[in-house]
Amino acid sequence: MVRSEAGDVDGYLAEVAEGRRSVLMRMRNLCREELTGFEERMAYGMPAYERDGACEIAFASQKQYISFYLMRADVREAFEERLAGHDMGKGCLRFRKPESVDLELVRDLLRATAALPGTPC
Repeated sequence: MVRSEAGDVDGYLAEVAEGRRSVLMRMRNLCREELTGFEERMAYGMPAYERDGACEIAFASQKQYISFYLMRADVREAFEERLAGHDMGKGCLRFRKPESVDLELVRDLLRATAALPGTPC
């Protein structure tokens, strides 16, 4: 998916290919459940979750994978062992197939992010 011009997350999800929409909707639901006090918005053409004006979490349907952006280095470091072996960029966890999205890991990362304020990278 090329960078979305959708004005909100509902519009974004409507644009996503059918085969990915379901898992992205589940990721969104997890974000809404776990990120109490965060604001859901579109940023950089993807759904993002901000606390105190700083983006800490985002996700997107990319051309080759589904990405989950974790902008908190402290949370990534705390989950270093669980993230080992996953396709991980500096702040992006990549899932090559919709069925490979580890929603339990995503939930745990969201809970850790919400538990304490931190500084996004």
